[in-house]
Amino acid sequence: MKKTITTIILGVIALFVAPGCYKVATVQTDNSPAVTKTVSLTTDIIPIFSKSCALSGCHASGGQAPDLSAANAYNSLIKGNYTNKTSPSSSKLYLWLTGKEAGTMPLGAANNPSNINSLTLAWITQGAKNN
Repeated sequence: MKKTITTIILGVIALFVAPGCYKVATVQTDNSPAVTKTVSLTTDIIPIFSKSCALSGCHASGGQAPDLSAANAYNSLIKGNYTNKTSPSSSKLYLWLTGKEAGTMPLGAANNPSNINSLTLAWITQGAKNN
């Protein structure tokens, strides 16, 4: 009887303690400086997408959405509702880049390349233009 009570007590303790002992997500802090220049999708963002995102099996034509290839990135981001011009820091694209939304991008990268977090946030804040 004493052994059964001890087992029950340990089971209850494990039930409440164990769920707090695992990692759900990694959230990266965007400590990069704010971008004050006009950000161009074509000259600032697309080259980074081409190098780090629009790769075979990732965000290229026929791959995972959104299609971030140079020819399709703008339409894919805008029509797919990946940007939020009213609240840029709530944009799905920005949340993925900063690790605040499951599926941190670029996949497997410790840090995002070429200040992409700040550039992307600035581009969306500036109206997410096809420039």
